[in-house]
Amino acid sequence: MATTMVTTGGEHEQTVCVTGAGGFIGSWLVKELLQRGYVVRGTVRDPEDHKNAHLHGLDGAERRLSLYRANVLDCNSIRAAFSLCNGVFHVASPVSNDPELLPTAIEGTKNVINAAADMGIKRVVFTSSYGAVHMNPNRSPDQTLDESCWSDLEFCKQTQNWYCYAKTVAERTAMEEASGRGVQLLVVVPAVTVGEMLQPALNASVYRVATYMRGTKRAYPNAVAAYVDVRDVARAHALVYEHPAARGRYLCIAGVLHRSEFARILRELFPQYPVTTRCEDNSKPLVKPYKFSVQRLEALGMHFTPLKESFYNTVISLQDKGHLPAIPHHRSAM
Repeated sequence: MATTMVTTGGEHEQTVCVTGAGGFIGSWLVKELLQRGYVVRGTVRDPEDHKNAHLHGLDGAERRLSLYRANVLDCNSIRAAFSLCNGVFHVASPVSNDPELLPTAIEGTKNVINAAADMGIKRVVFTSSYGAVHMNPNRSPDQTLDESCWSDLEFCKQTQNWYCYAKTVAERTAMEEASGRGVQLLVVVPAVTVGEMLQPALNASVYRVATYMRGTKRAYPNAVAAYVDVRDVARAHALVYEHPAARGRYLCIAGVLHRSEFARILRELFPQYPVTTRCEDNSKPLVKPYKFSVQRLEALGMHFTPLKESFYNTVISLQDKGHLPAIPHHRSAM
């Protein structure tokens, strides 16, 4: 690819690389960076695969986006993608509970940090997950979840939550490698990410919404979850990268809801769909949503999309992509 550069944010010209560019968050991050004027390289398994075709349709993609065949377990392939880049956004990671994919998440992250250092890149943004902060049975329900919180690895093992285990270890690995190699590491920690899909395939977090809309989820658990809009996650990555003083972790959460409230909002927005009204366990009081702090990200200028809008856009996207029947809905419910 030609190394044509652009001026970004009044600073020096920037070329950046996004790993996992064809995924849910990766696609929106590529879109965000193109809108901000960056030259973007995206790593994907196969640049010719039709599932990555949507990236070529983004505004600015024709002149400022190129896709590189790369695998995070292949150091040579990621070094080639990072060559002549100013920064890296490491998004690629399996969203799976398969323990056999742990090396891809952990060793892959280690490889990315070291490849960036090898290529002289000083600033890397890593996409973690709130699975790396909230899985701790010893945390008081009254404690505010913030950047100081970490998931308990033994608890993740005991509950066989290998995705949260992988993200926790991968984030700690990124910190250790970055510290040893002189790389400035910034970590965005998004909650369950929802919103419009740019990619054609159904991703894991949006699939959760689809199960409720289809009625295949017959009852909701007595549990809470944190959510955030995918557009906000993409903006958060750009904000921390562009802010010179940004360092460390940044929670990216728009709200924490009990699953009953989540289901109620979906029913209110789309009453024609068979969204369950039943709780799996009525024998105990409803779990209360925990408090959280996103002050660090808000201090950089972050404003979060209301979750009702995010859920609405999720369902409309599921319809548009053919994953749900296009039943008429009430826009006025927004």
